[in-house]
Amino acid sequence: MTTLARIIGLLLLSLFVTLTSCSSDDNEVVVLSEPSDTMTTAELTTYFQTLIETENVPGFAVTIIENDAIVFQSGFGFADIQNQKAYTNQTQNGIGSLSKTFVGAATAKAIEQGHFTLETPINDILPVEIVNLQKPEAVILVKHLTTHSSGIIDNPSNYIVGNYVVLPDQDLNGEAAGILLNGLGLEVSNPISLPDYLGEYFLEDGVFYGADTYSNVAPGSSWSYSNVATSLMGFVIESATGQSFDAYVKENILLPLQMNSSTFNILEVDFSKIAIPYIDTARPLPFYGNHGYPEGSMHTTNEDLGNYLLDMTRGIKGQSSTLFAPSIYELLFTEQLPDGTVPNAFAENHGLYWYSKNGKWMHGGNSLGVSSHMEIADNGSYGFVITSNIDGTFTENEGKWETVKQKIEEGIQAFLKSN
Repeated sequence: MTTLARIIGLLLLSLFVTLTSCSSDDNEVVVLSEPSDTMTTAELTTYFQTLIETENVPGFAVTIIENDAIVFQSGFGFADIQNQKAYTNQTQNGIGSLSKTFVGAATAKAIEQGHFTLETPINDILPVEIVNLQKPEAVILVKHLTTHSSGIIDNPSNYIVGNYVVLPDQDLNGEAAGILLNGLGLEVSNPISLPDYLGEYFLEDGVFYGADTYSNVAPGSSWSYSNVATSLMGFVIESATGQSFDAYVKENILLPLQMNSSTFNILEVDFSKIAIPYIDTARPLPFYGNHGYPEGSMHTTNEDLGNYLLDMTRGIKGQSSTLFAPSIYELLFTEQLPDGTVPNAFAENHGLYWYSKNGKWMHGGNSLGVSSHMEIADNGSYGFVITSNIDGTFTENEGKWETVKQKIEEGIQAFLKSN
């Protein structure tokens, strides 16, 4: 998640491979060459396999869509290094804030079903009133939550410890477990319910209730990436539809796309099929959950995400009605904010959680020991998704995921140009 690297820092003070043998011994030094102008599927596979070695990372998977077809889909490295368990298309992995695109899809579906519109005040839907303690007269609309412009902000002092838990029955003896328990102060438990979690922020007797959950700005006028606000959007959907958020997403998004190995409910995850999250290749993390699960707790596979990505690339062109009418896909990818609201370093504008940048719609995700990224050309001609058990959040790994992601993207773009 976007704010995690900064928070943890505060809390924890191309297309061929050149293989060269060392003259002094039999060890092989693996060098990743720059991608070439011609890239076959076999060469891209070799490139990614070599990237695992040269960057010393656990595992990742990639799906590439071109012209309404999956043209590449494969996993690389390990889901479990100690047991040499391969990372495959069927490996489940948390995807961090890429989960927010599913909140966007659920919002779009609820709009199509007539539960609310983007212009509906959230207090017209919720069972309790949300008041910006720094700007009490502010009226927060649904579109403000979906574009990170509501005035609800994450508080670095309580976001991680208040949201994350180490799941029961995990091995807590390793160094990485100690970092979560002692360094970050996480508790061992199953996640509490979404309403109970949000109550800690928005009810007067809540542990985290206070003015530091808000900024003194008019909704829609300023952008601040907010995980808490996204979790609140999940509860808006719950309140409007009468279903739990995870059940609503399963019925209306996952099942229609045959994403049968995907879930927002961590208690449904088969831990024998999930990739172990790693700080680095020597330090596996215990499995964890988060109370505010809509903002970052989708667990899925490369195979399932391929179905999702394929539908989004078709939908962005008005050629799908699998999830909703073509006009609702268009709404999902329509810029919602005045120009200049989103910081240029991040993006140009926002759809429903998806953000636009350089002619593409995209979203990424980073959580403890997992990273992901998805992009779609704004004309729907291609798209790709990356999932991984590579950490991009701890301060010591700053830049590691970005380096690996950049090299993966270079391979993808070379492959697309060659085919």
